[in-house]
Amino acid sequence: MSTDPTTTDPTTGAADTVPPEDAGLRREPRIPTETVTADIVVVGGGLAGICAAVGAARQGSRVALVQNRPVLGGNSSSEVRVWVCGATAHGVHMFARETGIMGELFVENQYRNPDGNPYYWDLLLLETVRAEQNISLFLNTDVTEVEADGPADRRTVRSVTGWMSGSERRIRFTAPAFIDCSGDGLVGHLAGADSMRGSEDRETYGESWAPENPEDDMLGSTILFYTKDVGHPQRFVAPSFAVDIEKTSIPENRVIRQSMNGCDYWWIEWGGDLDIVRDNERIRDELQAVCYGIWDHIKNSGRFDAENLSLEWIGAVPGKREYRRFVGDHVLTQHDVLGQTEFEDRVAFGGWSIDLHPVGGVYASERGSRHWHPDGNYHIPLRSLFSRNVTNLWMAGRDISASHVAFGSTRVMATCAVLGEAAGIASALAGRLGVAPRELAAGHLTALRRALVRADASVLGAPHEDPADLALQAEFTASSTKTSLASTASAGQFPLETDLGIVLPVGASLEGLDLLLDADRDTTLVLELFTTGKPQNYLPHERVRTLEMTVPAGRSWAHAQLDYAPDAPRNVFAVLRANSALRVHRGRGVEPGTVTMRRRDMPADEKHTEQWREWKETLHGEGICFRAAPGTAVYAPDRARGGHARPYGGPQMWVSAPTSEDPQPWLAATWGRPQRIAQIDLVLDDDVNVDLINLHHHRTEDEAMPTLVRDARLEAWTDGAWHQVAHLEDNRQRLRRIRLPAPLRTAALRLVVEETNGAPAAHVVGMRAWEDVG
Repeated sequence: MSTDPTTTDPTTGAADTVPPEDAGLRREPRIPTETVTADIVVVGGGLAGICAAVGAARQGSRVALVQNRPVLGGNSSSEVRVWVCGATAHGVHMFARETGIMGELFVENQYRNPDGNPYYWDLLLLETVRAEQNISLFLNTDVTEVEADGPADRRTVRSVTGWMSGSERRIRFTAPAFIDCSGDGLVGHLAGADSMRGSEDRETYGESWAPENPEDDMLGSTILFYTKDVGHPQRFVAPSFAVDIEKTSIPENRVIRQSMNGCDYWWIEWGGDLDIVRDNERIRDELQAVCYGIWDHIKNSGRFDAENLSLEWIGAVPGKREYRRFVGDHVLTQHDVLGQTEFEDRVAFGGWSIDLHPVGGVYASERGSRHWHPDGNYHIPLRSLFSRNVTNLWMAGRDISASHVAFGSTRVMATCAVLGEAAGIASALAGRLGVAPRELAAGHLTALRRALVRADASVLGAPHEDPADLALQAEFTASSTKTSLASTASAGQFPLETDLGIVLPVGASLEGLDLLLDADRDTTLVLELFTTGKPQNYLPHERVRTLEMTVPAGRSWAHAQLDYAPDAPRNVFAVLRANSALRVHRGRGVEPGTVTMRRRDMPADEKHTEQWREWKETLHGEGICFRAAPGTAVYAPDRARGGHARPYGGPQMWVSAPTSEDPQPWLAATWGRPQRIAQIDLVLDDDVNVDLINLHHHRTEDEAMPTLVRDARLEAWTDGAWHQVAHLEDNRQRLRRIRLPAPLRTAALRLVVEETNGAPAAHVVGMRAWEDVG
């Protein structure tokens, strides 16, 4: 028998004989290919991929999440450090912050990470994924191979294969469905999915912001840097390859201050006229050279007080904005964004402006960006989230089916995240039903809509009407209810130098409106009342009243007799026209569902007049002093039963009387006979009008949203008495799912609010009861 050592090929099982002269050497076996099987494979661990994986996992699907970087978060991670922006558009849109998984991340990051530490953000994302038992996470795994077959118009992905660097593992992932959240769209490309790149011409979709002719140009990539005051002089010797920005247009056309950090430098962008992927390394080198050049300018030009500043961090991974976009059954266009098309198959919303950048990037002589805002949040359909020619390929993030112009809005990360959650939930539901994406869109929209609403996902105009929720058949009562719409305590005055607008929710009628004013002399105030158009909009749309109010000298409550009765509850926009003789009183608080705005004049040099937004919220958290008559029912207890789970044509929640009057307000659901209940979902008010951001472009003072219920008892009526079945303590979450240890039979549930996080009244958006755990 031979004594020669052998090695076995793990792939074939064949033995290789080691020559005798090499017998003292160790020969490594070939790298085996491991196989991972899942229900859904998500490729890409940015926010779209995270939310797709978590959304699908919470629906019960086994998910493999494959990420080619060592950390999750994509452009928002500590490797790139881009702010997570979304539908609020930095406060342009009212009551627009995302809910669902992205909303959870925003709210929890606000509490954990008040200073915007990028590493704490990484940690939150990692913990969110690891908390889901149905997710298997594969970091540092770069997918470069796709197995797909079928004719060009009906391809099917069979597997994707990636290399896990550092571990020397080759892993093949198989599943019935794949979600491409890779950003660059490599999976779909290798699978043969129809795609687009660059800019379509103006005729293709009739878009006014599209170029006359098709172009290969794209939005460029960005690298950012952070600085730090080290408390003592710190020199900087610029590297030889640093760009001398004094010889460029940068100092003239871009704002540079020594206090700027991170995404303050969003305009350090380059490569839009190159191939963003193929030329990635060249783009990285140029962007780093620009960063070092800007830093050299700050440190050594003598124009800045920067002696003690040091360069703390500079990115090594370019943050990409644009590459492939796949073609779905619907291509979202400029018209859908600006017209807020109400798709039957809407599954997510956006609100960022159409935000397009000059191809020259940092070296361009024009502004770094131009913006065209819709009047409010717009809808994104399911048909834009799956490939038209690859039967089991979903996509989410910046590679969805959208024109280049519409992509200028959908590309921001919070919107990518809600698209990921929608794709994850849709893919999981399609898997349970055994249908393809197109079949889901054609025949199962009711089931999908109910799944999205139950998950509290970011979808507009989708009321909660799932008959499985036992609470829809209950009668809702409360210990007290807010029945007035008024803010009467003054916090000072300000002159009515510009037009002022206040958005008010109206139930049955708005008969009159009183305003607390100081007048320098007898004068007249012109008040105009408008509808706001679509239920998610907060701008004047159609004028329904104009009247002149006589205001005497001194302080008074000026009365406007409006006699307005809408066909259905809705918001109205009251405009107070500027009058230099008048001062308006600030309110000490803001009434739920109200917004106060000022009108701004358009700059004379504005070239793109369509992008100018006249109205901007200015008194966030304050408002003005007013009284609306008669009383209101927009905060009634039955608002917590079904309906919409976010403001939509007015606030959609129960609000108690002030806790100073009702110290422990309660909300109850009562049935005529006992119900079997296994799970209770509480949807609480996290004030989606507060604009949150992960790395704090701005700082919101409260670490937990004041409107959230903090401490509460959940009670059930059994054996002739109320018995506690759960307790909320130090709550800072919007959606609380309470799975009971064992199903109970009860004819009534009651939520007793012990404390809020600071709001003067209890707010509850929804209380739902389920016979089965979901």
